[in-house]
Amino acid sequence: SLTYVCVTMMSCTVCLNRYVLNDATGYGPVFEDQPVDTIYPEESPEAKITMSCRARANPPATYTWRLNSRNIDQDEDNHYTLVGGNLVISNPIKNKHVGKYTCKATNDYGTVVSREAAVQFGYLDFFSSEEREAVYVKEGQGAVLLCAPPPHYPDELSFRWILNEFPVFIPLDKRRFISQTTGNLFISKVDSSDSGNYSCFVSSASIAKSVFSKFIPLVPLAERPIRKYPADIKVKFPDTFALVGQNITLECFALGNPIPQIRWRKMDGELPANHEVSMAGAHLQLYHVQYEDEGTYECEALNSKGKDWHRARVSVEAFPEWTESISSTERDISSDYTMSCEASGKPKPHVHWLKNGYPYDKHDLKFRGLTFEDSGMYQCRAENRHGVIYADAELRVIACAPTFEHNPVKRRILGAKNGRVVLECRPKAAPKASLSWSKGSELLFNSSRMLIWEDGSLEILNVTRADEGRYTCFAENDRGKANSTGFLSITEATKITLAPSNADVTAGESASMQCAASHDSTLDITFVWTMDGRSIDFDRDGAHYERNPNGGSSGELIIKNTQLNHSGRYTCTAQTPVDNVSASADLVVRGPPGPPGGVRVEEIRNKSVRLIWSSGADNHSPISKYTVQCRDWFSQEDWRDATTSPPDVEGNAETATVVDLFPWTEYEFRVIATNTLGTGDPSSPSPKVTTLEAVPVVAPSDIGGGGGTSKELTITWTPVQPQYYYGRNFGYIIAFKPHDVYEWMKVTVADPEAKHYVHKDSSIPASTEFQVKVKAFNIKGEGPYSLTAVIYSAQDVPSEAPASVEARALSATEAIVWWLPVIQHTVEGYQDREASSQRVVVSSRENQTRLENMRPNSPYLIEVRAYNAAGYGPPSHHFQIYTKKAPPSRPPKIISKKLKGTSVNIAWEHVEPLANESTIDGYKVLYRKAGLSTGLLYTTRKRSIDLPMPRDGDCVVEVRAHSEGGDGAVAQVRISGKHQSKPLHPSYMTVDSTKDPPPILYDCRLH
Repeated sequence: SLTYVCVTMMSCTVCLNRYVLNDATGYGPVFEDQPVDTIYPEESPEAKITMSCRARANPPATYTWRLNSRNIDQDEDNHYTLVGGNLVISNPIKNKHVGKYTCKATNDYGTVVSREAAVQFGYLDFFSSEEREAVYVKEGQGAVLLCAPPPHYPDELSFRWILNEFPVFIPLDKRRFISQTTGNLFISKVDSSDSGNYSCFVSSASIAKSVFSKFIPLVPLAERPIRKYPADIKVKFPDTFALVGQNITLECFALGNPIPQIRWRKMDGELPANHEVSMAGAHLQLYHVQYEDEGTYECEALNSKGKDWHRARVSVEAFPEWTESISSTERDISSDYTMSCEASGKPKPHVHWLKNGYPYDKHDLKFRGLTFEDSGMYQCRAENRHGVIYADAELRVIACAPTFEHNPVKRRILGAKNGRVVLECRPKAAPKASLSWSKGSELLFNSSRMLIWEDGSLEILNVTRADEGRYTCFAENDRGKANSTGFLSITEATKITLAPSNADVTAGESASMQCAASHDSTLDITFVWTMDGRSIDFDRDGAHYERNPNGGSSGELIIKNTQLNHSGRYTCTAQTPVDNVSASADLVVRGPPGPPGGVRVEEIRNKSVRLIWSSGADNHSPISKYTVQCRDWFSQEDWRDATTSPPDVEGNAETATVVDLFPWTEYEFRVIATNTLGTGDPSSPSPKVTTLEAVPVVAPSDIGGGGGTSKELTITWTPVQPQYYYGRNFGYIIAFKPHDVYEWMKVTVADPEAKHYVHKDSSIPASTEFQVKVKAFNIKGEGPYSLTAVIYSAQDVPSEAPASVEARALSATEAIVWWLPVIQHTVEGYQDREASSQRVVVSSRENQTRLENMRPNSPYLIEVRAYNAAGYGPPSHHFQIYTKKAPPSRPPKIISKKLKGTSVNIAWEHVEPLANESTIDGYKVLYRKAGLSTGLLYTTRKRSIDLPMPRDGDCVVEVRAHSEGGDGAVAQVRISGKHQSKPLHPSYMTVDSTKDPPPILYDCRLH
């Protein structure tokens, strides 16, 4: 059974179950730190988990923990340690320590339970070691590379893709996209630059680990011409649940050629104001989601070949949130008290109560006649499927005799003459005390001028000097009685002597409001200004508001550089510590009109719409006219004045017809009002609308063509810009005919971006004059033809072969070819080809060329063809040549360097060619400065040479054998010397070694 103890401390008796408590300093536990959901990495080097719990309490709290609603016994499981209130789990085991933890904090006043916190083990496995198959895709087609992330926890991962090697990550643009839901890489249209090896790089922020997959080879396959494909959405955002206040991202990406454009919209209204489109349109991000953002969202992918769309629903729910909560309180014994908790959320949260950590069987906490047993720690718990919230409060039931120790009647009370004064009487007492008043020795009762309120306060109306004196409040309950006394003094009343008057100004001008008052000379007076009930902050709004610097009994307000938002009712309040009095006046600020509202579009036609709006604020100056502006999908952010009917929209109008619009074009509109004081801000844009379709009226321009392959007629044009399509299924009709024929031939091209058409017909004569014209069409019909242009059909290939083709080998790797030109004006050049694969192309002005990079000691068959734009003519007869044997592959061996006066002699051994090498004709000696590539070149049949010593620095001597097959391998020797005479000229020249070198004196050293 429970034991109760009653004691009296400081005239106040406090009784609680089994405890005597100091109500001035003691209190129950209040959480300062609670456990949070924790993910422990399975590979963590720190082999422990710490769950936090700390409560403020007096006396200090003790702590216990529960796992999945079972008490944790540290003696049974040595993995657990309590450090303060924190629970430390050492060497955690997955199948033993995963679950939901709660902390209990307890002291003499009661117990509170923390929120639940889950412990889970996080992991991210490695990708499979199996090789990934190559992906082959035609250029122009879309590609999807699958990531297939390995097993992991938690679900939240981030994805990137490596190209060829780490850390080279592919950049994302309008052509490439990585889904952060699946990790897959999408390429809207593949081109040759995409060739490479790709690896999916996966990161888990929760456990700070990343892994990457085996490389996937992507092989683009060349296709000419590159085909075009309609937009095809491959990344589709699912039906999505979001919580109020969250940020969410919707993904949408399409394959196609040309690269599709992505557009977003909300089916049942405008996109939320707090949205952002990023990643070239592939991401729609909704920030700080609200209930009104709920609805069906659509992404549309569009290119010139077609469009695709996807819709899904965003549903918005909410975590529980308190709309009415509880707080700690003291209540009198035997009194009534109600604890109320209300929570909002979606779904609607379920609310229940805990007392001292245990479920409380009362559904609504309405106490009738509080007892000491009702004291304790109470918790209100609200829960829905998104989470749980707690509200904590301590209820303390007290009993004590009346006391004025902490709240006596004020010793001196001031009242203004003819005003109203209230004397407060608020003793501490439990149960509630009965209260009465006296003035001096006279007991006071309710009258026409005096009223004792229910809370014990004494109100006196129309006070006079006769009301001055000592007033005493008496308090009594069943535990005792007490009283407290104060003195009432009467002062002169405050009065407004100069009230503010109404003012009317134009925006930008200044205005002043007068205010003066008389008051009791023993009191200080201050002036407070408000506008439409809101106090004016002179520090924050000092740029516009200023007080009269003279002060005293004047509170004049100066309003500088008035703005439209300064219009309103200004009130001056003169106040003293005893009373206050107010006076008001209106300020009118005239200026340009405010933005019109509710702009909407009706009666949509192909070139016009009817616009309706509501007038905005005229800001005290009548609206004289409206200006309508529009922008279309093509101009994006550029607003322009629209043409209206009538051209001038009067200030009393709320509708206008906008004309001269483009058919089949998405528009939005806004309206701007003007009055005699200026032009106001524009309205919010109207909802976007698309005009109806119409027959195209613009024809393609720059009609031309000609050339191409034999038996072809090539027709070119500049395509029509998209804003002139005027409808779906846009394309071109090409008409052409020989100049002397009456009937036109016609073909249809369905691609709106097409720039040329090639007509192939074996009966087309070469270089024949044709007339061509092109017009546009769409689903509504055909537009006008372009101007007729004259072009010529393709030439025939040259009919003759070059004659007298001859060739001669120059070395082991080079030959020269020459021929007699073809006498035909259509020849554009010649192609020289040897039978293996080498080709050389020269213009028609040339009749010879050099062949290089040939194989030594090899036979070659050479032919020559004439060519033009139509192709190659017949080949000439073949001419056979043999290239020379290869030059010597071995370098000369330097056998000596000898100083001979002012020169140095370099000698080498004779080079013996191999059987497959050319016979030696002599030697080449290059004498150059070290670090330079040019110098003096000598030729000799000898096996030595005298060279002048260098004047300063180092020189290099290069020696190589020379043959009809070319120059052989090189041998080098370095020479150093000191300059003592005139330098040699550094130019490159050939010198006959039979002549003596020029005389020059050197002081030389040999290496």
